[in-house]
Amino acid sequence: MQIKDGIKESEQIFSFLLIGQSNMAGRGELGDVPPIVNPDCRMLRMGRWQRMAEPVNPDRDIFSGRFHSGIGPQASFADAVARTCGVRVGIIPCADGGTSLDEWREGSVLYDHALMMSRLAMRTSRLCGILWHQGESDCRHGGVETYFEKFTAMITALRRDLGQGDLPLLIGELSAHYAPEWQMGDMPLEMNAVFARLAATLPSTAVVPAADLPLKEDGLHFNAHAQRELGRRYAAVYTSLAGALPSVSH
Repeated sequence: MQIKDGIKESEQIFSFLLIGQSNMAGRGELGDVPPIVNPDCRMLRMGRWQRMAEPVNPDRDIFSGRFHSGIGPQASFADAVARTCGVRVGIIPCADGGTSLDEWREGSVLYDHALMMSRLAMRTSRLCGILWHQGESDCRHGGVETYFEKFTAMITALRRDLGQGDLPLLIGELSAHYAPEWQMGDMPLEMNAVFARLAATLPSTAVVPAADLPLKEDGLHFNAHAQRELGRRYAAVYTSLAGALPSVSH
């Protein structure tokens, strides 16, 4: 059995970078869905692969505050990919709630943090994709119109810096059910149309449907059940886009 970078071939981890804002970080209530326990799922914590436990992306308080950390799409995505492809899956959680696309531009703190964590993960795993869910902070006049150009520049730079120009990219749709206080007119649907344009233009890119998923009472964040479904949809779109990952048993 071969060993590379301290990892046995049979223990190879296939990793994914998860970035964006609060609906990627996760705001679903922790007690609303059963926990996902899968020994083949890991999360990057303190530079090491640790057994996945929620919240995977604790960007805010966990037990207090209106917008506390909770259930995101990470666990159900990792679980579905691990079961479908027969591999160990590692999650690189780098989402930050409330952030705009400008805060993810090349050279920003969030960009550099995601790049640093991905490079750290690549020492002991095979980076296989980027999951993106963001747009709520840009879902208004001025933000939608400039999103395509800004996102293309950001993701092109990130793929370049990661050394994979065609690294699979999944873009999650925004909900069509945002409360009026969070949107202006039909901006969520217009933003989803921008995502479709990006998928049609960028290489190895696909959109994950989410416009139908229900929100919490805050009218902004997917509830825990919706997050479980969103993660499974990310997994289904990924395997359709990239094909099944090679099984460690082969």
